[in-house]
Amino acid sequence: MTEISFSRAVNTALRDAMTQDDQVVVFGEDVADAGGVFKVTRGLLDEFGDSRVRDTPISEATIASMGVGAAMSGLKPIVEIMFMDFIALSMDAIVNQAAKARFMFGGRSHVPMVIRTPHGGGLSAGPQHSQCLEAWFAHIPGLKVVCPASPADAYGLLRSAISDPDPVIFVEHKGMYAARGAVDTQITLPLGRAEVAREGIDVTIVTYGAAVKSSLDAAEALAREGIDVEVINLRTLQPWDTETVLASLKKTHRLVIAHEAVQAFGVGAEIAAWAVSEAFDELDAPVLREAAPFMPVPFAGSLEREYNVSAERISNAVREVTR
Repeated sequence: MTEISFSRAVNTALRDAMTQDDQVVVFGEDVADAGGVFKVTRGLLDEFGDSRVRDTPISEATIASMGVGAAMSGLKPIVEIMFMDFIALSMDAIVNQAAKARFMFGGRSHVPMVIRTPHGGGLSAGPQHSQCLEAWFAHIPGLKVVCPASPADAYGLLRSAISDPDPVIFVEHKGMYAARGAVDTQITLPLGRAEVAREGIDVTIVTYGAAVKSSLDAAEALAREGIDVEVINLRTLQPWDTETVLASLKKTHRLVIAHEAVQAFGVGAEIAAWAVSEAFDELDAPVLREAAPFMPVPFAGSLEREYNVSAERISNAVREVTR
């Protein structure tokens, strides 16, 4: 176990995968010479050379399309979209090509590609560099969607994503790159399995990404009020771990869902609908969601703080379902 930053955990996962499998390649805007805009790919060019770590033109459509072609030709590409906001420019390659290849070719072809992309606010990066768009991709059959909440998650889930035979959208919160935590590089984490980040008996919070820490902070504060909160870190949004969530609801009978993305038509909406349909008899209170309002992410720091999901807002939702 070594304590490293979130960005170093991603870098180490990339390096370890590339060392073990020479079919793994990395490309994207500024990932080679500059080491990435957030320095996550720093050092990979020196270690693996420009045949495996390449800068691309400033064209997200080209980057994603190159990844699909490389994957279908036998490589295992890890491509970076510099900000998740820019992924809109690559939707055809991801949604119409990568996600559907296995089905359209009767299982004889597949796309073992990972698309790494940072999302999230908190850095005053404005409405075109801060969006959380993961729900778009969770809606597409053929794609897996992963959102780590810690350095250990980042390493273990990325190693599994790289080994997966199908395309994976790997979403990293850019505000977490400096966060530190213990990482065991001998352990990979299976896709589709959640983590019970904190056990409790009164309320279940289902969350992912940066909102996990806010949820844990809320749980600690609520514990001083006598409210015992269980926090579930989904880790994977598609497929998501219904069994772990159901087991928690059988204990707590109350559900709050927290995420940084806009609330409308989001991941929380899917989980809430599932809870009402599949776990209605376990619920003793309405399901509540804490998420962003239906507005673009503001640039001003004061407005962004109000926009983002906080431990205080999550705590208030928990108090409401326990009245």
